[in-house]
Amino acid sequence: MRVGIAILPEYRWRQAAEKWRAAEEYGFHHAWTMDHLGWRSLVDGPWVGAVPTLTAAATVTSRIRLGTFVASPNFRHPVPFARELMAVDDISDGRFTLGVGAGGGGYDSTVMGGEDLAPVAKHARFTEFVTLLDALLTGERTTFRGEYFTAVEARNAPGCVQRPRLPFVIAANGPKGMRLAAKLGAGWATTGGPWRGGDTDGMDQWWGSVAAVVRKFDETVAAQGVQRFLQLDAAPAYVLSSMEFFADTLGRAAELGFTDVVAPWPRAEGIFAGDESVLERVASDVLPTLEV
Repeated sequence: MRVGIAILPEYRWRQAAEKWRAAEEYGFHHAWTMDHLGWRSLVDGPWVGAVPTLTAAATVTSRIRLGTFVASPNFRHPVPFARELMAVDDISDGRFTLGVGAGGGGYDSTVMGGEDLAPVAKHARFTEFVTLLDALLTGERTTFRGEYFTAVEARNAPGCVQRPRLPFVIAANGPKGMRLAAKLGAGWATTGGPWRGGDTDGMDQWWGSVAAVVRKFDETVAAQGVQRFLQLDAAPAYVLSSMEFFADTLGRAAELGFTDVVAPWPRAEGIFAGDESVLERVASDVLPTLEV
């Protein structure tokens, strides 16, 4: 089991830099940030760009893997995005992973004047997005004409540091997205399926939804060697509320076959409210016991 931490891009860099350094010093296996223009209840608060944040994080760390959890086509075009990804991959010396998903509804979809797409259209756009990114990051020149994206003789020099390209972790809960993850992803990610409930009373229901999505993945694809990521920010109770609760969470994730989990860094208040001292206990008592 590998354990990652997600640091929301809501801090001035002077404060954020210490968190990224600490993530590496604590011994987390990977560190991520969300790629949104605004997110849920935090949409009116401070929020900065994911790619510049990860670029800066690459300069204050040296070992930990970095990534987006997750980027989406809601406000991105693959041609300029591929250039940005190659830059982060280079600056991090090949430590970058692209977490990518179809994109949710709401602010990210509408702030630029667009509309939320229906699920079928959203998957079609996502398939084009990932397919074109794969081509742009591996081919010297790419021409592509789809319903949502176009590229004409797009160059990719110097290419990625990681060959043939940086790895994708593809988030999906439906069979079409799962097959895309098996085809083009080094990993598959999920937040679990629909559930009802709240706080710790809802945890068993949420774990049931996670188990159902895992079964669907196993039934849909024969994916040998695909890493399995569980995004813990969707859990009804904050998983880093205590070291013991987090250790139990890791055990349940491992039983379901996950190779990796990603938990949100504690915030002072509101969503993911917690004590950063829990991270110290996880670093000293949990992470050293894990087999990777």
